[in-house]
Amino acid sequence: MILLDTNILIEYLKGNKSLIEAYHFEELFINDIVLMELYQGARSKSDLNFIVKNISDFKILKSHDEIMKLATALVKEYNLSHNMKMMDAIIASTAMVYDMKLMSLNRKDFVYLDGLSLI
Repeated sequence: MILLDTNILIEYLKGNKSLIEAYHFEELFINDIVLMELYQGARSKSDLNFIVKNISDFKILKSHDEIMKLATALVKEYNLSHNMKMMDAIIASTAMVYDMKLMSLNRKDFVYLDGLSLI
């Protein structure tokens, strides 16, 4: 099982499908934070419709209490030393709670987290 970071989905939506094609045998997920970031990046109704249409094959995981508690702990622990962002903490926590690998183009945002497997 693989959780896709927002930057992977942005590349996918731009037509760069090769990033995830090698993992076609895996279950691919996004979480509600990634979904919101994609929606926030839409600049028009047609952009929004394109996003909705093209991400329908991905399973969406909801941020629940256990994920939010872990994300809060990660921000507390790593904000000062690594400038941990709230959205990145929630994305990382989702992968950690569900014991998933996280695929991201921004490895520097996550590489210091013990217990997180990065692709």
